[in-house]
Amino acid sequence: MTRPTGTARRVLVTGGASGLGAALVRALAARGDRVIATDLAEHAPDTLPEGVGYLRLDVTRDEDWATALDRVEHTWGGLDVLVNNAGVAAGGRIDVLTVEDWRWITEINLFGVVRGCRTFTPLFKRQGSGHIVNTASAAGLVHPPVMSSYNAVKAAVVALSETLTHELGPYGITTSVVCPTFFRTNLASSLSGRDPEVEAFAARLINRSKLTADDIAAEVLKGVDRGRPVILTDRAGRLALRTKRLMRPLYDRTMRRMAEGVRRRVERDQKNTTEKQS
Repeated sequence: MTRPTGTARRVLVTGGASGLGAALVRALAARGDRVIATDLAEHAPDTLPEGVGYLRLDVTRDEDWATALDRVEHTWGGLDVLVNNAGVAAGGRIDVLTVEDWRWITEINLFGVVRGCRTFTPLFKRQGSGHIVNTASAAGLVHPPVMSSYNAVKAAVVALSETLTHELGPYGITTSVVCPTFFRTNLASSLSGRDPEVEAFAARLINRSKLTADDIAAEVLKGVDRGRPVILTDRAGRLALRTKRLMRPLYDRTMRRMAEGVRRRVERDQKNTTEKQS
């Protein structure tokens, strides 16, 4: 759905109080779009741009989604873009993460997106227009070791988004999935702590990135404006996907080296902990 010049879109962004969500809210508001940011806090954060609405929304609660739909219909009479951005991070080895860890991340990162799509698709169908933007990750396309739960739910978001691209296209509804690599954000703070050695490694990758949430948001809006079904926001993600598709042996060797590096790091940390305790 190409954005007409000078036309303000009506946009709802989940997870809009921090990280990529907040960056998207700022970028959308700066160009004149009408925006409602949603997040878990009861009250709007002071950092929201002037004129941006706020609504508390827990993406795991159907009642909150119904309230969001009601708010959009009463405030604007419709919606142009739904951004399913809310999510949490998780890293961990398959034999360390529990089934409850899997349920936690699936409920937020996958079913939170599913609930958003289910809530607003009937409205978009009635309008004959709308754009769904689902935030996944490069981890939904390439699958590094010790991130099984995160990879799995992000891959599911990619699959859901591709399905909706075809399913909803006849109704005038477009769908995009956003697949960034690591960028500097507070997402590392949501790591559950179940596998601290691995999570410390993931946090270092996030914090060392030269990309910011604002950098990613700018690329997302370009992709949305052009109606791209898959939005790869950075060179690292594009290179990783190209390597997987065209140079699979190199891709596999890289992933095995990464897994071996994590194994050595975990064993070293465990040895150091044992020595300190003795």
